[in-house]
Amino acid sequence: MELRPDSCPTPEDVERLARGEEGLTLHAEARHRVAESHRFVGRLQAENRRIYGLTTGFGPLADTRVAGHQDGRHQKNLIYHLATGTGPALAPPTARAVLATRILSLARGHSGIRPEALDLLVAVLNGHLAPAIPARGTVGASGDLTPLSHLALAVMGEGQMVGPEGPEPADRALEAAGLTPLVPTGRDALALVNGTSAMTGIAALNAAEAARAVELAALLAAVNAEVFGAHAGFLNPGLGQVRPHPGQAWAHRALGALTADSGRLQPDRQPPPPLEGLPEEGAGVLPGQSLPQDPYTIRCAPQLLGAVRDSLDFHAQTVTRELQAVTDNPVFAHEVEEVWHGGNFYGQHVSFASDALANAAIKLAVHGERVVARLTDPVRNNDLPAFLQGDATGLQSGFMGAQVSASALVAEMRSLATPASIQSIPTNADNQDVVTMGTIGARQAADLLGLLFEVQAIQALTLTQAMELTAERTGWADFSTAACDLHRLVRGHAAPLRRDRPLSAEITHLASVLRAPRRRTDILAPIP
Repeated sequence: MELRPDSCPTPEDVERLARGEEGLTLHAEARHRVAESHRFVGRLQAENRRIYGLTTGFGPLADTRVAGHQDGRHQKNLIYHLATGTGPALAPPTARAVLATRILSLARGHSGIRPEALDLLVAVLNGHLAPAIPARGTVGASGDLTPLSHLALAVMGEGQMVGPEGPEPADRALEAAGLTPLVPTGRDALALVNGTSAMTGIAALNAAEAARAVELAALLAAVNAEVFGAHAGFLNPGLGQVRPHPGQAWAHRALGALTADSGRLQPDRQPPPPLEGLPEEGAGVLPGQSLPQDPYTIRCAPQLLGAVRDSLDFHAQTVTRELQAVTDNPVFAHEVEEVWHGGNFYGQHVSFASDALANAAIKLAVHGERVVARLTDPVRNNDLPAFLQGDATGLQSGFMGAQVSASALVAEMRSLATPASIQSIPTNADNQDVVTMGTIGARQAADLLGLLFEVQAIQALTLTQAMELTAERTGWADFSTAACDLHRLVRGHAAPLRRDRPLSAEITHLASVLRAPRRRTDILAPIP
């Protein structure tokens, strides 16, 4: 990926960089802009201008003056006093997403970092190294100061790096990669820590994963309708036309395409009742007529999936804009020789978007768990065996335990539903009197997506078993191509449940398969 000053990176770009599937290079124009910004900062420093964090202290100490000869110590002390993160380290791909996101912002040429320092960050990313970043400790207000300070500490050779061989001292990892640790000067340190890159990097990965989750949810909803022989009326695209939410229109298109060659759905229009034997007006139900409306898990799937898709689009749009943003304070507008002191580091946009994504993920899981509950309930599962165990039911319990686990997963997700974006706590001697908690929100959304894929794995396992039990009675011919593709995918990782066995490892493994990035040629390719 070649990075230009006006590049428009996407969450999918960040995911590829984070996974090491693509490298990053700086276009000459981007490097020129970074150099011009650095020269502008150098001139301001030489003139002893009063510039926050350059010639002053930090936070509420901004009213103090820092002499030019203390520059190097000043920069290092910034990193040292902020490196207070706690908890487990971010997973290496997540840490690399944070690193990539910071590079994207710095390359805009408004942060004043030295080109050589930015080159080092790019080399660390391209060298498949990941800074060890503790997950906790940022309020997401003056940017992600704490996690980004641990990133900076690693590139200074004083923290830890995670490479192909695992965690090791950062200086050793840099030496093995032929890289010289950073010695921050000028505005290098503040440029590294003063932005929303931790929450945005995590949110970028969330956006890419959430897109896969809703596409998978559409496939699972379509197969569920086939298993139950649902009425096709709920697929009518006219419903989306008279309720013009973009997500609902997408859901009607997606579900219609997935079931296009299915022979298991009942026709949209019901046949007329027989002329003889009709009850008197108001005297009861029509003889021989089935209820033309299915459970909400089927009939309202386009509306639910559509609302989720619109929420995910809001999240992805917000994150994409933030990936194109300069989130420093101050911002150095070298083109007009101005310094803009402000609050671009304030992560409220990403915080709100992460909370919206969290709600959408929980509702997808609620829907999936209800599907599993109906499929396993002999009273409601369309005459399938209890808990989908057709061999010695009672002696064997089939998916009984898996259904309980799905319920537990949803309960755990609900326990994480409290919005992070409203949890402001004043800090920093009340300098940061309102904060965003955006990184907590992004991390929480990431955790919820992981739980969602586990629910969807259970849903996929039960639907696949239900298809097989149905096919034993009616054959496979009427199932759609999409349903048969799902069956082949699941059976590639989990055998039919003929006799009770532990399913824990299979659920976990299938969840990881469903969560992983996919190519357009894959069975679960993105739905247009």
